[in-house]
Parts: sequence; structure tokens; C-alpha cells
Amino acid sequence: MSVSTRAVTTAALAALVAAASYVQPRPLPLVAAVVVLVVLVALGWPSLLRLPAAGSTRLVVALCGIGGAAATYFTQGEPVLRHLPTVLAGAVVLAFIAQMLRRDGRPQLTESVSGTVAGVVAAITTSGWIAAARSDAGAALVVTSAVALAVAAAVSALPVRGWVALGISAVAAVLVGGTAGTLLPNIDTVSGLWCGLVAGVVVGALHLLLERLPARGARLAGLAASALPVAVCGIFVFVVGRMVIL
Repeated sequence: MSVSTRAVTTAALAALVAAASYVQPRPLPLVAAVVVLVVLVALGWPSLLRLPAAGSTRLVVALCGIGGAAATYFTQGEPVLRHLPTVLAGAVVLAFIAQMLRRDGRPQLTESVSGTVAGVVAAITTSGWIAAARSDAGAALVVTSAVALAVAAAVSALPVRGWVALGISAVAAVLVGGTAGTLLPNIDTVSGLWCGLVAGVVVGALHLLLERLPARGARLAGLAASALPVAVCGIFVFVVGRMVIL
């Protein structure tokens, strides 16, 4: 999968998150969008990191990511993410059980365990979108961040590399985030600028990181690489909502 295709896919997934945040009954459609992100990350994660025992890795990442989304959706009161540590702890146990059930001699055992847990963390961070949608800023916070993320992803397809690409993505996302924050209700310009900065830095940093992975061009690996910025950005959007807006 080429850089431009991954950028378009990332932008489309960010647009999906933005649209789902406004569909009734909230936040159930957003939960469905988060599940899509989790599945895409889980499908391509073993290929992206060249992990053995791809089937068990996909299963653990998908189950724990969906479990984190369900826990966030059904949690009443504050703090809304209080059950995620329990989900993550269970994920670590599942990762070890999956390795114990392998019958291939367990090559690359350390890489497989650490890679699976890393995939679980990436999948669980998608729950931040659901938590952000339940904050006071709600859909406006999600839409502002998702739109800025989509623009940053599109800019990352430009023929530039390294820190220059990260800087351009961040600047473009900040400008779009500030504009969206000015236009949308329940959020202000400064908060929009912060949302844009977070989205731009996440997209730019992951672009730098993923460019070092030789397997990123494969189809499933490309899907995971495309979904990863949107997935990871969720938890940062929630943090921005709590520290800046609330």
C-alpha cells in the first residue's frame, strides 16, 4: 500500500469517526466506528511487525480492543476510563496464554509477546474517542480533532520526509483545528488549536515511525498503518478535552 493510499485511508477513517459522533443515538454509532478501527489494527498488526502466530495475535488484539470499547461505553459516572487498566491487565494474561498454546516451537517468543501487548495498547486507546464524546464538549471535540487528523493525514502524503513532514502536518492540523473550534458550538478556538496540535503531532510522529517498517506496504499491514493514527489519537483527544476544555 502506497503512502498516498494510506493517507487517504487514514483521512477516510477520521471522517468516519467525525460523522459517527453526530449520529443518534449517541455515542453508539461512534462505538461501531471504534470497533472498525480495532478490527483494522488487529488484522494487520502481525504483518506490520512481522510477528509469528498471526492468528492468535489478531484474536487477542481484537478481543481486548473491543472489550475496552465496551467497558468505556457501559461505564457509568466518572472516571469513565476507570475499567481500562483491568482490560489491559487481562490482555497481558491473554497474550501469555496465546504463547503457551503455540505448537510451532515458539520462535521469536519475546517479540511475539511484546508485539501483541503493543497491539493491544494501540487497540485499547481507541476507547478515548468514546470517552471524549461523553465529555461536556462531546461531538464538537470529536469532530474538531477528527477533521484536524484527516487534514494532517492528507498532508503527510506530500513528497517530504523526516521532521519537515511532521512540522507541516502539525501546522496544517493546528490551523484546521482552530478554525473548526471557532465554528463549532461547545468548543472554542484555543481548544481547537490544541486538538489540532495533538492530531498533527500524532500523525506526523507515526508517519516517521512507520516509514522505518519495511512491511508497511503489504495490504493488511497498510490497513493497520492507516488505522493506527486514528486509533492512537483517541486517548490524546480525551486528555485534551479534560485538561483544556473542562
